[in-house]
Amino acid sequence: MSEKTYNTIIVGGGIAGLTSAAYLSRAGQKVLLLEKNSECGGLVNSFVRDGFHFDAGVRALEDAGIILPMLKDLGIEIEVVKSPVSLGIENEIINIDNIGSLLKYRDLLINFFPDSEGEIDKVIIHIRKIMKHMDVLYGLENPVFKDLKHDREFLFKKLFPWLPKFIFTVGKINSMNMPVEEYLKTLVKNTSLRDIISQHFFKNTPTFFALSYFSLYLDYFYPKGGVGKLSEALKTKITELGGEIKTETRIIEVMADKCLLKDQKNITYRYDNLIWAADLKTLYKITKTEGLLPKIKMRFEDTKSKILKYRGGDSVFSLFLEVDEPLESFRKIANGHFFYTPAKIGLGETHRGELNYLLANFETFEKDQILAWLDKFTRLNTYEISIPGLKDPDLVPPGKTGIIISFLAEYDLFDKIQKKGWLDEFIPEIENRVLRVISDSVYPMLKDKTIAHFSFTPLSIENRVGSSEGAITGWSFQKYMPVINKIQNSDRSVLTPIPSIYQAGQWAYSPAGVPMSILTGKLAADKALKQFRKIRSS
Repeated sequence: MSEKTYNTIIVGGGIAGLTSAAYLSRAGQKVLLLEKNSECGGLVNSFVRDGFHFDAGVRALEDAGIILPMLKDLGIEIEVVKSPVSLGIENEIINIDNIGSLLKYRDLLINFFPDSEGEIDKVIIHIRKIMKHMDVLYGLENPVFKDLKHDREFLFKKLFPWLPKFIFTVGKINSMNMPVEEYLKTLVKNTSLRDIISQHFFKNTPTFFALSYFSLYLDYFYPKGGVGKLSEALKTKITELGGEIKTETRIIEVMADKCLLKDQKNITYRYDNLIWAADLKTLYKITKTEGLLPKIKMRFEDTKSKILKYRGGDSVFSLFLEVDEPLESFRKIANGHFFYTPAKIGLGETHRGELNYLLANFETFEKDQILAWLDKFTRLNTYEISIPGLKDPDLVPPGKTGIIISFLAEYDLFDKIQKKGWLDEFIPEIENRVLRVISDSVYPMLKDKTIAHFSFTPLSIENRVGSSEGAITGWSFQKYMPVINKIQNSDRSVLTPIPSIYQAGQWAYSPAGVPMSILTGKLAADKALKQFRKIRSS
């Protein structure tokens, strides 16, 4: 029996793949979405345990002129609420309510670093400039999600006047592409202050991306029912539009010359166009190019060598707590999205130099030496704390609270410990230390009121999502990026060396997040549809 043929097959049921499938289904294409897990959503997912709702990856969403226009364009309605952010150092906590809260942030830093007031003011000035640029960058519904042929008012009254500002802003963005750690060294001498400002960002995050977060905090929103409601809504829309979704299906081979895919059960699928919205390294590892034109094979092999040479960015460790304490106790302390640093000392070289040395000389370190490093790391770190019930009280049992405590974590450390055979011992050591640090500082009620806890490691992310090195934003921010990372070229980020194959998602463009994953999903769908129509008309 011959395999089915589809106009477009999308591999990867994360937010990028779901976006592509929705748009292509709406265009009347015969579409198949393949997902290796039993559920779609990837890092935009939620789950329930013991009556507590938790978010598996992303803790909140920022529109960035993309998410809400996409939902509106597809006719999807989901109920959302604001997700206000708090920032805290030791026993001082501020709520980010509006642009004026930047002054509260300034005062917070000066309170802990009074001798650095002048340098703090310089940082605040730079953040203000970036906030103005962000107002331009995200101050307009992304035109990719607009019908420009028929919406003339948007085209002439909004888009055309905005374009010169956008071009100017893009120039400013590109001029601030250096790592935020290096940029802050030009402004701030105090190493602890630099750490407090930067240590909850990914290693070598571009300065513009890092210092824009104060603007993004004001934009955060949360779907009622959990972040996973966004993925569920897209999945439902795909089905309504006639698209086909097949889960628990892992693609193990791409036969590019034959336009065929093979899954783990040796079932094959034929496509006219393929959108790869999964891990990009996997695509280049499993694609066979025999039979393609020599120049295409050469370009593919050249790109493959670059893709496989570089690695994914930072991953995260997440501790999930079920707490026998009402939401109101936590509401009095901070908002439901909370960035907290328990010690003003800062990590220093703990998460960089010391960890790199440990990893490079791992075989010479005893277990107790690694745990001593872990003690210091957990005491000095910055934590992202999410309390879903403070955004939607229906997400927890009455009188109880669910908490997610996350921090940036190095995949290689967990990988080496797993290979040494003591990962099952190491994970509780982390959990207990994090719980102790947070309960000794901002949430003392956790000492006696925590009913149960469990965690996800970088290895969990790699295994469940299929993301190389457990990376949650795709590529590491290195000097060389194997994918497009300039906003003005984002439309080309979905192209691969093979004309019938497109890429989308967190690995297709850097730096990536949910909005960029959605945008690349839409751009890939547009390219595939254009190619399909071109072939049909010829």
